[in-house]
Amino acid sequence: MAELVGVSESTLRRWADLALVPLDDDGGWTTSSLNHARIVQRLRAKGRSLSEIAAVTERSELAFDYLTAVVTPPTAHVTPDDVANETGLQVALVRRIAEAFGFSDESIEHMSEQDVDLFRHAAAALDAGFPLIALLQLARVYGQALGRVADAEVRMFRLYVRDPAVRRPGSLLETAGSLGGLARDVLPLADPIIRHVHRRSLHWFIEQDAVSLVEQALDEDSLLGLGRLRVAIAFADLAGYTRLTEDQGDEEAVEVVERFVDAVEMSLPDDARILKTIGDEVMVIADDAGALVDWAVGFQILNPDEPRPRIGIHAGEVLFRDGDYFGREVNMAARVVARAAGGEVLVTQPIVEAGGPHLEFEPIGEVRLKGFRDPTALSLARQPPEP
Repeated sequence: MAELVGVSESTLRRWADLALVPLDDDGGWTTSSLNHARIVQRLRAKGRSLSEIAAVTERSELAFDYLTAVVTPPTAHVTPDDVANETGLQVALVRRIAEAFGFSDESIEHMSEQDVDLFRHAAAALDAGFPLIALLQLARVYGQALGRVADAEVRMFRLYVRDPAVRRPGSLLETAGSLGGLARDVLPLADPIIRHVHRRSLHWFIEQDAVSLVEQALDEDSLLGLGRLRVAIAFADLAGYTRLTEDQGDEEAVEVVERFVDAVEMSLPDDARILKTIGDEVMVIADDAGALVDWAVGFQILNPDEPRPRIGIHAGEVLFRDGDYFGREVNMAARVVARAAGGEVLVTQPIVEAGGPHLEFEPIGEVRLKGFRDPTALSLARQPPEP
């Protein structure tokens, strides 16, 4: 256990004597012991003294015993050389794949036996013909997305389960027991839920991609370069959001943003999706530029309340990398929304050309967008006035 934690045996025994690391009734070392020891070691590495850690432990604020119900620390260390021998991958490739998945430098040198299965799957994908460049990008997407999921799971459990339970009057032992039971019952459900959502989403996006491939084959004369796609990009945010946080406070402002994001997500056309949110700003990607500008105009009509949304839309060829979209056209879409006012849908010429006759596009002239050398023709998209 001392080797797994990275300390000497005498240090580990001292922590146990100070009750920082729990032992079982017979004085034996358990999974709970290992979990506690690893956390104590991390606190010590951050400069915290044993007396500080002990004081917090006595106040029960270091009550993470519930994690032992679902977290099983590794019982042995495996090196990249061991993984290479088991999977047939080169050692350098093992390191590259591990870095893509988000392993730290230390964890790469001290992987677990369970990690070997991960690399077996990666090796099988490569043997089946999946390109290495795509595998590494997909590994980064998995690592970042599932890391965010795990972070949210732990923080939600702490904020809405653990902290309220610890604050309630009663026996600490009873609280720890109830938390452990809840963790055992709830947190393991994450894996099957994630698998189901992934398969369901995969089916949906395969259908959407098939439709997109057919439409592009009908509309375009040539294939795009490797890793490139032709899409429509919309950025939408709330005009006056900063002032809203000042006037009404963070909690109310966050609720406004949540309602805004929900409204966007629930109203988007079938081939569009929210790629990411940054504060009050939403980035939307779609294959059909005409449908996207239809949505934007309708969204503004249906959301007349303050703070008003503002939307900027552009379309063009982008580079798809690591699950995200990059390039000049993405940057232009971001600059377009910055020139819009609340309640407006501001679009570039490719969007005007893709829009249907039921919409009205009012040219506002050529505008110099920040970071672009040449001026860009912009138009206001809206519903024509009633006759």
